[in-house]
Amino acid sequence: MKYYIIAGEASGDLHASNLMKELKALDQDARFRFWGGDRMLAQGGEIVKHIREMSFMGFWEVMLNLRTILKSLEMCRKDILLWKPDALILVDYPGFNLRMATFAKAHGIRVIYYISPQIWAWKQSRIKRIKQVVDKMLVILPFEQAFYRRFGMEVDFTGHPLVDALEEFKSTSLLPDFLQKNGLNEVPIVALLPGSRKVELASNLRTMASLAKHFPEFQFVVAAVRSYPESYYQKIIKGSSVKIVTGQTYHLLSHSRAALVASGTATLEAALLGVPQIVCYRAGKISYFIVKQLVKVKFISLVNLIADRQLVQEMIQHRFNSANLKNELSRLLQDIDYVKEIREGYQQMYMKLGGSGASRKAANIVHSYLTGN
Repeated sequence: MKYYIIAGEASGDLHASNLMKELKALDQDARFRFWGGDRMLAQGGEIVKHIREMSFMGFWEVMLNLRTILKSLEMCRKDILLWKPDALILVDYPGFNLRMATFAKAHGIRVIYYISPQIWAWKQSRIKRIKQVVDKMLVILPFEQAFYRRFGMEVDFTGHPLVDALEEFKSTSLLPDFLQKNGLNEVPIVALLPGSRKVELASNLRTMASLAKHFPEFQFVVAAVRSYPESYYQKIIKGSSVKIVTGQTYHLLSHSRAALVASGTATLEAALLGVPQIVCYRAGKISYFIVKQLVKVKFISLVNLIADRQLVQEMIQHRFNSANLKNELSRLLQDIDYVKEIREGYQQMYMKLGGSGASRKAANIVHSYLTGN
């Protein structure tokens, strides 16, 4: 069977790659063509465009890159028609993927959406379109099934694939010599996860790195992504004592006492690895003003949304500054009872995520739907 998959971000690349792995186990004739990243490439198939060329964030950045985005949409439409897949599998990335869902549906191609757009947070009006153009929706957050049911749409809850990814990591991938291999010493680590998009890096990392001088008894280490050269990070942290580790985020978190994390999937990764964290988010003024008018949720981090309470602190926009970060980080590094409370909350959150086997369950749903079995 021919699967055309579109994932536009690093988290989508991870989840799509795990889905591909499980689909191959069910379908010996599986063929993949995709928009994605290195993890999907490792599963085989043909890549059309890499995620490093697709990650645009915020209203203003999208407007500045509108011509590139429109060209990508047209390229994708033509490529889908030429390849004639049995199904189009979309992974989050709604601005692009909902347009491709509409196109595929109009051309008689079955549309499966794996990992719902966060329409429960904003743009709930999109659900009307989703009901029209998506044949099968798979969701990974425990409250999403009830949300869709409110609008008359039945969806499948698979559990969260990060649970599988992190359990596999903990059982097979821990490096005892991680510190030595990366030029780190035995001094306790504070991890900095500034995001995987350039606009996030430029906005977040400089403020995060400014904390290092206030905590000389700790080493601050950036979790860099391979999409950008180390020199890009070096320019931002120039003059600080911050160190860089590339492509080893889980290893870094596993060795960290605390973390500063840009809002997104990484907040959930830190929580599942038991790392106390501060969630950080800063957008451009125009983008933030627009989002503030539209967002309908109490929290921005997945950790707090799933826990349904403020389990970890969120430093958003004007609150995201060195003074606030310093105060909260001091608490994370010194208050044993506070850290214990956070970790107990992480355990409760984990129980809500549905346990292991999410990627396998998703693949079974996809394969059964397409084969009628």
